[in-house]
Amino acid sequence: MDLGAVLIAVAGVTGTLGGSLLTQRAAERGRRRELELVRDQEASRELLALRRACYGELNRDARQFTTALGTYLFVLRAGAPTDADRAALEAAKAAHRDRYSEAQMIAPHSVLAPAAAANRALNDVYGRLKRIERGEPAGGEDLGTAEEAREAVWPLLRTLRTALRADLGINDPF
Repeated sequence: MDLGAVLIAVAGVTGTLGGSLLTQRAAERGRRRELELVRDQEASRELLALRRACYGELNRDARQFTTALGTYLFVLRAGAPTDADRAALEAAKAAHRDRYSEAQMIAPHSVLAPAAAANRALNDVYGRLKRIERGEPAGGEDLGTAEEAREAVWPLLRTLRTALRADLGINDPF
């Protein structure tokens, strides 16, 4: 047998085996990329679902805290609040605090900035009402200024809601 023929045969077999090996590796790389893409898409969907749930609850709890502050203000005007009145206010405050804390872990700055502004305003009104209830209002604080501060929360909540909706990709006006 001729050495040249053997070398040609070996080169042919090597080329055939090498080609199938390269094809197999390319197919594996393609499958890995496809799996990574599927995982990334699934992670994005899960994060969107998590944000949607958190944002809905944050919006609801901020509004309920605002309403509870208004109810408590009404009760203070009418006389001394009962333990049930205090418990209702504390429950609304705790629910908002929990939701705000959750949002701090998953929301981008575009949502956190208006959430923080609303949170500060809500806690400011809460502090005013508690100081008034204890008979220790800060300079110029009374039920009238507390009501004005509570009313000033609503525009902050609208700004927050707009930011929440924008982050979820809902850009139509509400």
